[in-house]
Amino acid sequence: MQKITLLACTLGLLLGSQVQANEAPLTGTLSKIASANSITLGYRDASVPFSYVGDHSGKPMGYSVDLAGKIVERIQQQLALPDLKVKYNLVTSQTRIPLVQNGTVDLECGSTGVTAERQKQVAFSYGFIYVKGQLLTAKDSGIKSFADLRGKNVVTTAGTTNERFLKSYNVDHKIDMFVISAKANDPHKWVVVGEEQSREIYSCMVRKDDPQFLALVNGALAELYSSGEINGIYKRWFEQPIPPKGLNLEFPMTSELKAIIAKPVSDPVQ
Repeated sequence: MQKITLLACTLGLLLGSQVQANEAPLTGTLSKIASANSITLGYRDASVPFSYVGDHSGKPMGYSVDLAGKIVERIQQQLALPDLKVKYNLVTSQTRIPLVQNGTVDLECGSTGVTAERQKQVAFSYGFIYVKGQLLTAKDSGIKSFADLRGKNVVTTAGTTNERFLKSYNVDHKIDMFVISAKANDPHKWVVVGEEQSREIYSCMVRKDDPQFLALVNGALAELYSSGEINGIYKRWFEQPIPPKGLNLEFPMTSELKAIIAKPVSDPVQ
């Protein structure tokens, strides 16, 4: 009888410890979200198909936006906040990191590449896409590589890793590129050429030194990956017509992204 009593006491202590551990007090961003019953998501307005505004509603949509929505669902479940209010805050290449740092934005899932420099300023979730720095040019342009860009107009986005690379490449190789902005009406007239000059993964950004929130974000992404739900989300934005004009990027999942899904990572590509 004494042994049974001792065993029951021991089990009670173990279960009590486990409950206490699972109910660790909220800190950092999760504490902020719980107190305000709201979360602010950073979004881009023209990073197709990751995060963009595609119709008159003004609401962001895209691959990254869908992933952020899944993370919000996990927050609602774990914090028991079914009526959690979701706010959206527009960010740009120049403002996205400062707005995460100063608390204006709680989570930014857009088209931000993981770099060692940026890791000093913010924390990154598991990667959700693998991108390569190549050239998109008209099929009849005669351009086959970066060496053919001498004196040409090259389009890029301000404040991005691509912009920094192109500026550095321009200086190092003295090819006198000109950076402009443009839009393509018929994607089938264009082709990707040239050797891969850069590689990186895009991830969601959160504030540094907030392991509790980062663990929740990574947990939500890991669940999408292990369940296979990520495949449907990817196909929706990369292999099917997307709003507002029904553009189909016709871009199947790469072997590199499949590797990230099989073994999630959040470090810069070496």
